Amino acid sequence: TRLCLAQGAAEVWVVDNPIHDPARCLAISGIEAAARTAGARILLPRAGAFRDVEAPGNAVIRRWPFFFAPFERATKVIGIPAAKHHSLSGVTLGMKNWYGLLGGRRNRLHQDIHTSVADLASLVRPTLTVLDATRVLFRNGPTGGSPGDVRFDGVVAVATDPVALDAYGASL
Repeated sequence: TRLCLAQGAAEVWVVDNPIHDPARCLAISGIEAAARTAGARILLPRAGAFRDVEAPGNAVIRRWPFFFAPFERATKVIGIPAAKHHSLSGVTLGMKNWYGLLGGRRNRLHQDIHTSVADLASLVRPTLTVLDATRVLFRNGPTGGSPGDVRFDGVVAVATDPVALDAYGASL
């Protein structure tokens, strides 16, 4: 947030749509307080914030409710995923992280998760992705695990190419 504002951003919005209560997750994680302190505004999912997006060329995500409100005025989109293990996809990195923009019963997408991630990558083209691998959940993810499943790598990687960044992140 501070870097974006320093580079001339008129405003910065921090957005998330986790599987659990978004407001509670942002508060418990400390993201809300840090974002507000740095000068960002918070946008939580709400009724009317989703719009059906159609992508008939996709294999799985052809028509799906999408958290569109953050994109209505955005000129730049920055994804900031944490590097973590995922029992179905192997890892959760930049492209998989965009699941957080989907509404509806997104757990249905896990039936063909690899194709779903590829479909999602066709819908979301971030300006920049910042991979947080300072701490890596290397097993029992994405929501399980214990402190013993976390490795401290101290890595932050940044790219404009989400596929290249995910390939690097998978190597961690």
